[in-house]
Amino acid sequence: MTTEGRTRLVVGISGASGVVYGLRALDACRELGVESHLILSKSAVLTLSQETGLSPADVNARADVVHRVSDVGASIASGSFQTLGMIIAPCSVRTMSEIATGVTSSLLTRAADVTLKERRNLVLMVRETPLHLGHLRTLTKLSEMGAVIAPPLPAFYAKPKSIEEMVDQSVGRALDLFGLDWKPVKRWGEDLSPVLGGEA
Repeated sequence: MTTEGRTRLVVGISGASGVVYGLRALDACRELGVESHLILSKSAVLTLSQETGLSPADVNARADVVHRVSDVGASIASGSFQTLGMIIAPCSVRTMSEIATGVTSSLLTRAADVTLKERRNLVLMVRETPLHLGHLRTLTKLSEMGAVIAPPLPAFYAKPKSIEEMVDQSVGRALDLFGLDWKPVKRWGEDLSPVLGGEA
């Protein structure tokens, strides 16, 4: 959705491992001219300190608008606030479970709930393995509710030369689901040529 010429995307970062996915989603929004609305969970702040040398202020600086996770009255908590949808990168098991039940305790999960009720794209880059039956049932429920489950899995056909390239491919493919074409993504049949060979 656009308002006054601005395309908006809500970017949530939960406490699961892989905070870099959310960071690169923010960077991609900046490069694409998309107005990013960031929610950083309390657990994400801890993960940030463990996985990067960045502070919450560093992350906030990558976003156009920053919302406090406790601010359930924020603009993005209302369906009347137009956006393309929301991506949670990474998405923890706790976060996905709250969304699935509809009993939301923070702006992160409230915004996700609003995204679903407004029939907008909700993309969850779920980071957990292995998954037990409860996780799988929760993921099924979320898919039935309209969410897209997009675990950040490496695309080896893109022949990544670094972890950064693997991250960017996963983030870019998730952004495809919002109709956003980010340059780092390598596409089959375009940047990558099919290899003709024998039968599988």
